Amino acid sequence: MGRIHGIITGAGGELTNQENWGMRHLAYPIQDYMEGNYFLTQFTTDPDQTRPLENALGLSEDILRHLLVRIEN
Repeated sequence: MGRIHGIITGAGGELTNQENWGMRHLAYPIQDYMEGNYFLTQFTTDPDQTRPLENALGLSEDILRHLLVRIEN
């Protein structure tokens, strides 16, 4: 998580909320894993910086799945 937070803040983003949801049972096996550690991170950033973050998340071997969601204010 530190590496991902570093990418967000290094690109000029600001972390607004971080929650560790802990270990949860997966709905279906992913790469033979039946449980995963869930994290929720809310942040603000320039929309142009989301693509590099998506690439970093996709290339990380430690992250099985991720989802970026835009929240309207």
